[in-house]
Amino acid sequence: MSRAMQCQSCLPWGRWMQLHRFLPGCGGTRSVYLCAAAVPGASGSRFLRKIFHTSGTSIPRGCVRYQGGSQKLPAQPRSSRRGLSHNVAYSDAIEKHQKNLSAWFSHQPNEERQFGPSFSLDAVHVDPVIRESSLEQILKPSPDLTIQNQLQQPCSQVISLQNLFDVDACGRQVKNVVLYGTVGTGKSTLIKKMVVDWCHGRLPRFELVIPFSCEDLSHSHTPISLRRLITKKYQHLRDVVPMLGASNLKVLFILNGLERLNLDFRLAGTELCCDPNEPVLPSAIVVNLLRKYLLPEASIIVTTRPSAVRRIPGKYVGRYAEICGFSDTNLQKLYFQMRLSKPGCSGEDNAGSSSGEQENLVEMLSRNLERHNQIAAACFLPSYCWLVCTTLHFLYFTRTVPPSQTLTGIYTSFLRLNFSGEVLDSTDPTNISMMKYVAKTVGKLAYEGVMSRKTCFSEDDLQQCFEVEMKTESELNLLEVFRSDVFRFFLTPCVQPGKEHTFVFTIPAMQEYLAALYVVLGEKKTLAQRVGKELSEVIGKVSEDIAVVLSIVSKVLPLRFLPVLFNLLKIFPRYFSRLSGKDRDAIANTMAEELFKEEDYYNDDVLDQINSSILGVEGPMPHPDEAPDDEVFELFPIFMGGILSRRNRAILEQLGCSIKNLAAFEIAKAMKKTVIRNSRKGLPPSELMDYLFFLHEFQNERFTAEAIRSLRTVNLSSVRMTPLKCTVLASVMGTTCHEVEELNLSSCNLDTSSLKILFPVLLRCKALHLQLNSLGPDACKEIRDLLLHDKCVVSSLRLANNPVGEQGAQYLAEGLAGNCSLTYLSLLHTTLGDRGTEVIAEHLAENQHLQELNLGYNSVTDAAALRVVEVAKRHATLDKVHLYFNDISEEGKQVLHSLRMDRDGVRALVFLTAGTDVSDYWSNILNVVQKNLPFWDHERVRQHLVLLLQDLESSRSQTANPWRKAKFLRVESEVKKMLGKLQQGTL
Repeated sequence: MSRAMQCQSCLPWGRWMQLHRFLPGCGGTRSVYLCAAAVPGASGSRFLRKIFHTSGTSIPRGCVRYQGGSQKLPAQPRSSRRGLSHNVAYSDAIEKHQKNLSAWFSHQPNEERQFGPSFSLDAVHVDPVIRESSLEQILKPSPDLTIQNQLQQPCSQVISLQNLFDVDACGRQVKNVVLYGTVGTGKSTLIKKMVVDWCHGRLPRFELVIPFSCEDLSHSHTPISLRRLITKKYQHLRDVVPMLGASNLKVLFILNGLERLNLDFRLAGTELCCDPNEPVLPSAIVVNLLRKYLLPEASIIVTTRPSAVRRIPGKYVGRYAEICGFSDTNLQKLYFQMRLSKPGCSGEDNAGSSSGEQENLVEMLSRNLERHNQIAAACFLPSYCWLVCTTLHFLYFTRTVPPSQTLTGIYTSFLRLNFSGEVLDSTDPTNISMMKYVAKTVGKLAYEGVMSRKTCFSEDDLQQCFEVEMKTESELNLLEVFRSDVFRFFLTPCVQPGKEHTFVFTIPAMQEYLAALYVVLGEKKTLAQRVGKELSEVIGKVSEDIAVVLSIVSKVLPLRFLPVLFNLLKIFPRYFSRLSGKDRDAIANTMAEELFKEEDYYNDDVLDQINSSILGVEGPMPHPDEAPDDEVFELFPIFMGGILSRRNRAILEQLGCSIKNLAAFEIAKAMKKTVIRNSRKGLPPSELMDYLFFLHEFQNERFTAEAIRSLRTVNLSSVRMTPLKCTVLASVMGTTCHEVEELNLSSCNLDTSSLKILFPVLLRCKALHLQLNSLGPDACKEIRDLLLHDKCVVSSLRLANNPVGEQGAQYLAEGLAGNCSLTYLSLLHTTLGDRGTEVIAEHLAENQHLQELNLGYNSVTDAAALRVVEVAKRHATLDKVHLYFNDISEEGKQVLHSLRMDRDGVRALVFLTAGTDVSDYWSNILNVVQKNLPFWDHERVRQHLVLLLQDLESSRSQTANPWRKAKFLRVESEVKKMLGKLQQGTL
């Protein structure tokens, strides 16, 4: 009694209101919500890891504690305190159970932690469409799988999760619900959300949730009672379990993943059991619960794949409900809006700096969905919505060096989230993993498509890959299960007009990933290689049972060849073992050939291709009759390299796709010479970016170091260097410390953050091209730090056509003053003005190594130009200053010319003339103008060209030397030709 009094004194009125329902003499029924999962602990941790493993969505980091009501209760008589103490213990057990479940489901998988704490299940969850179905609809042949049938489900049959146990059309109370859906539609995530909602007090129908996993139950072959099964998983429910037999008790069991259990509803197969205390097999407990022989008042919700729906006889099911994923494109938009607009999506502390980019991504993605593009068909599956968001996060918000993950790692983790531990058919004796089956069948289709540059597949193509080798009843059954459960996860109807009855891979990159997996796993073999692999395991075991040997060999060769075969083994004992090694050479050759295929040159790099496939291409839509561009499959060799990385091999091992360390080592060894030799040829910028990305995905530091050491010139001009590409470049180049002769990053959309990421690489570059990158004062601050670094080896720095300005000039001048390596600096067209030019001049005297300075096209007037040239005259090494296309008058030109000395003076390049002769640098000046015309103001350039032409004509009239006149006329013709093209708009 004292314990009860203590509890009464510390419990809030809301909790006493909750307990009031259990007091003797009080009306109302008690509801218990029982589900199928596990509980943390020594015995239950392994079990819990297996629950709901197929989801690709996060689970919450924290749940709100449910506090109950707030009404006051009348004082309880002293005679009821004993029963009250019992109910307090019951309530405490429920509260502890809620807390434990909430803590467990708040745990995020590694794939989700990168997005930060704000991506909880509560924050970003969107309920998929649930459609009420019937056994007749399940059994009848499915309609043609077109995009219309997939995205347009009958709205009249839609039912919410809260109404699954409402009375049916005949007014009967529904007790058993079968919730089914194909892989990736969101079954397990929906169940997770249900459990979390209950923990937060948002499911008033039930008061207790106890999850179980059918996979865990399938591993238990020891008889156990229902009560013992519950207390074994949830020890804190010991005080609650005795109440389960009460007649007025409502219980809900959630059995997740029923396809893992082999159930036998025949009386001869599973005996009747109505006692919760009687030990029977776990499968017998499930059968008797569904029969309503055990706990007949209990409600049950079962989740399963379509192929296993018929394992439960229809008479035991009150309602069938199909999870249709995001069949409404508005749900897809809502998911992306919630996910990509969430604070912290960029992974940075300053979320406001990237909010505009997040909004832009959402807008572009929404427009692409509105076009009914292929992305809408892919995002019919919530799992692919997760993949799209994860890929965009990788493309746009990766800023760590080295990157925390790879693109191959994203796809491998995505498959692990959806297929980890999944067996295609638990009733099949082979127990082949679902991912292994996919690699052998869908991988073959993907590979043949890559080899033939094909992305659309007809029914005939599918039959060629799936059915051509089907010989046994078991194989046909596996194919049927695959078609009903997994097919739509990888292949979806094509949305292109005229191709509605063909199929494409749900995400284009998935075709290349599966093709790479098919090759790396060694599924593509010649007959000799298959013989070699089988016999390499047989050699040395001939003394074993001859029947075992024959059974292995007869899989690939008729029995009549056995005598010849064993004679060959006696003569060449190592021959067949070598054949298996040839397969690894073939994998390496395939990888190298595809990586350096010339027909893929001059396309966008692979990261831009992925970006376009998700966000679409801005601009007018292509005409339906217009021939599509040639398909490129540049991700295929990159994925092959990525799959061979240690981390991805470990994950694939969990999926039943084993790649041994020795195999990966031998493939890398066979590929090394070919890759290094081809990389020295000089790749186009986009292909070079792909090559660097391949080395990053390969995740082999020793291999990367040897490949990069031979790369002395890196030309990535015009490649859009996103933060991800910058981190990849920094990571790959960081495997060695050798100096780089030239790094060309002109017109690469660099900004201040890009320079910060690339800082260690820039230090090692002798010639650095940074022109045409919109680098302002903040970027110049980074360049100043670069020039002042004691390990800086930059000797040539080009910053032309960047908005440096006066403040940027101040930073550059400070860097120039303390630098010891720079010999050439180009600040052509950087909006310096007079003040910026004077700042540069003030610090020139402190520099003792600069030899050439380009200050052309900066609106410099006479005074500032004279100041620079005067300082240059006194400089120890500076002998050339470019000042053309500035606002220098004729008088200023004469003064500058008078400062010029024949031998030891500075050469100021202002005009195309030098007194009564043509300047020795006239061709250099015109070449600079020609290259930069697309980026300069054409009208201003025309005015300067007119001035140059007038100066040439004036100087020509002042000389009588015929040779000089001829030179003038030649230069004049070049200027006139440039003026003519400029006026016609052909430059």
